[in-house]
Amino acid sequence: MHLLKYRILQTVRRGSVMFWALAFPIILGTFFYISFGSGDMGEDMEMIPVAVALDGGESVYAETFLEFLDSMDGDILRVTPMTGEEAREALLADEVAGIFHCKETPSLTVAGSGIRPSILKSLMDSYDKNAAMFALIAQEHPEDMGRAAAAMSQWREMTEDVGVKGRTMDPNVTYFFALIAYACLSGAFLGVQSSVDTQANLSALGARRSITPTHKLLLTLTDMLALFFIHFCNVLILTAYIRFVLGIDLGSDMPSIVLVEWMGSMIGISLGILLGSVSRLALGMKMGLCVLATLFPGFLAGLMFGQMKDVIEHHCPLVNRINPAAVLSDAFYSISVYNDGERLARSVGILGVMSVAMVLVSYLAVRRVRYDSI
Repeated sequence: MHLLKYRILQTVRRGSVMFWALAFPIILGTFFYISFGSGDMGEDMEMIPVAVALDGGESVYAETFLEFLDSMDGDILRVTPMTGEEAREALLADEVAGIFHCKETPSLTVAGSGIRPSILKSLMDSYDKNAAMFALIAQEHPEDMGRAAAAMSQWREMTEDVGVKGRTMDPNVTYFFALIAYACLSGAFLGVQSSVDTQANLSALGARRSITPTHKLLLTLTDMLALFFIHFCNVLILTAYIRFVLGIDLGSDMPSIVLVEWMGSMIGISLGILLGSVSRLALGMKMGLCVLATLFPGFLAGLMFGQMKDVIEHHCPLVNRINPAAVLSDAFYSISVYNDGERLARSVGILGVMSVAMVLVSYLAVRRVRYDSI
């Protein structure tokens, strides 16, 4: 208890390592929130500005097509009647996303590719198919035209978008899952500092601890327990900040999320102790190595580019199995999106094996260290 108490006090008083382990993930999460907003993807889609060129003269077909466009004006489209020349100038100036030509055979003109031109093309294709269907009915079964028109007017959605647990997840939550995974790995900064404090050639505290009769395994485990307690609290603070201050919905199964964060905190501390124990580099070099060992796995897990983990999954899935940040992110998805207990158990098992392996390597690296003079 004496060792635990003073290791905890020692750690929380070191502002530099606590900044990377707690403050930096919170700052990063705030920037994510500013960039992505509250995460509410259920807002109405912005209307697409289009021009309607009445350049084909008056005809029954042109009037019918114009009525079709008017029915969507103010809903999907923001329709503006123009002459042909005005419409072309507006399209080139990017004032409209496309031009609908109302003539004997209606047509669409767009200036490029993307989401909005694709939506306009889908609307145009839908109209063409319906027009062809009505023409066929009028030719072969004219007596059924009334029934066909009534059926078309009663069109309605027959599907509903729901998540696995009856709700839809915001795609931007990917970044916040990756952020929590990165925050778990940031415990490595605490672990590196702790390992330096046990090495007599790197710190005065390490020299004093090296001459104590306390077994090195006990010192290592005590340090891990104290650091784990501190960093687990750090991750819980970050999670509470994301959930209750930023208002990001991480899912309803919070106990399972806390379990994954418990394992993530353990592997972060284990990673730091490993990095600090296996080399004789100065503290500054070890901290630089720690930055690389936390940011690069976070990048591969989607911290900077949300689709990166999916890209790796398609081309080299083994990387996602050995990358602790990707394993943590996948565990969060197993809880909040997939509702897959088997996948969650696999992720937790991988994290547990990684933590034990890192602790054993760290112990083997320091247990036989001897100094000629202290």
